Amino acid sequence: METNLEKKRFFTNRDLFSLFLPLTIEQGLEYTVGMAASMMVAQVGESAVSGVSLVDFVMALIISIFAALATGGSVIAGQYLGRKEDDRARKAANQLVKASFVLSLMITVLLYLCKPLILHNLFGEVTKEVEHAANQYFMVVAISVPFLALYNAGAAIFRTMGNAKLPMKIMIIMNILNVAGNALLVTGFHMGVIGVAIPTLVSRAGAALIILVIAHKKDLELRITNFVTTPFDFSMLKRILNIGAPFGFENGMFYLGRLVVLSIVSIFGTASIAANSVSGTIVMFEVLPGMAMNLGLSVIISRCVGAGDYEQAKYYKKKVRRIMHISFIISSAIVLAFMPLILKVYNLSAEANSMTWTIVIAHAVMMILIWPSGYMLPIVFRGAGDAKFPMIVSIVSMILCRIALSYVFALGFHMGMLGTWVAMFVDWIVKSIIYEWHYKKDSWTRFQVI
Repeated sequence: METNLEKKRFFTNRDLFSLFLPLTIEQGLEYTVGMAASMMVAQVGESAVSGVSLVDFVMALIISIFAALATGGSVIAGQYLGRKEDDRARKAANQLVKASFVLSLMITVLLYLCKPLILHNLFGEVTKEVEHAANQYFMVVAISVPFLALYNAGAAIFRTMGNAKLPMKIMIIMNILNVAGNALLVTGFHMGVIGVAIPTLVSRAGAALIILVIAHKKDLELRITNFVTTPFDFSMLKRILNIGAPFGFENGMFYLGRLVVLSIVSIFGTASIAANSVSGTIVMFEVLPGMAMNLGLSVIISRCVGAGDYEQAKYYKKKVRRIMHISFIISSAIVLAFMPLILKVYNLSAEANSMTWTIVIAHAVMMILIWPSGYMLPIVFRGAGDAKFPMIVSIVSMILCRIALSYVFALGFHMGMLGTWVAMFVDWIVKSIIYEWHYKKDSWTRFQVI
């Protein structure tokens, strides 16, 4: 039974549950389908796996850029909703969709123009077979960029309205179709890499079209109208970009840092590369609840800040943090319980197996203790309009800790591939200390973006 205090809150326990659970399921589906797709690609051969993974790395960077833009739009729309300025909130939502669409078209054209540079130079020397597989996959999947952008914008808008179930339902349907399409085209028709690319394109296009059609309904709080012919409102767009641009730049630098760290890992041989890759996949399931809750927390904080109620923003920060710590304990326990089965599927060498266990256990411990400070607090800051500070801290810490210390620990201290993970944990610790200090200073409460 809800207390009198909770009835005065913007979000009840039921509201939080309705927001976080669908987001967690949606994120879990995304990771699971990614694993299933990689296993199906493995049937085609190692060259296909390598080619697809190289292109997927580029696509992940692009997805992060649109996710950042969607965050900017949802924060602005959420703050307007908190102020009860529904017309401006709708305008912000429509400007987000238009900006996402135009930017995605530009990026798609740029991708095709820069394809030779991406395939030949970004990942260094690759074999002709890998290059051929990457080229085939690239030619089809790059078409999906505008659909990815539109879906991200639409999903962010529905979450801002407190409806996280709709994006989840859409992703369930589209991911089932994606896996079924992969199975049919790869296993049934033996279409190889193209058999993986086509279902990916179709599922992304379907998700975007469905969410936009539903978002056009007249009774919606943040209805999307004819965004194609709607002129740009540059003052509104500036507000969105003040949040989205720093976050997008931060994400871009993060992927650049990952690329540098991967080049260090490759020095230590096949076992280290395999352990690093498999560990990276497994730990995503450990951290999954935190990633999902961060999407929901952005909605919560922006609504509180829009209403000028920073006391509630702090209340939800504490509450969500407690939920996150408990969720991490549960997700880590589940992952570790399934580790023997997971590693049996991957069939790693004894050396790679041992390193994977070390990484997954260490990640679980450090994540439970530190991750919320390093990755949840920036969501609070961005929700209030303070986007530049976490961007600066994240980039500087990545360069000085994650990249520089990877060289020091891996090569200088002869820790091998495991040294790159230790460097990442140091990065978490440094960011956590700085963000906790910044949060207690309360300077994030003095920002005004609308």
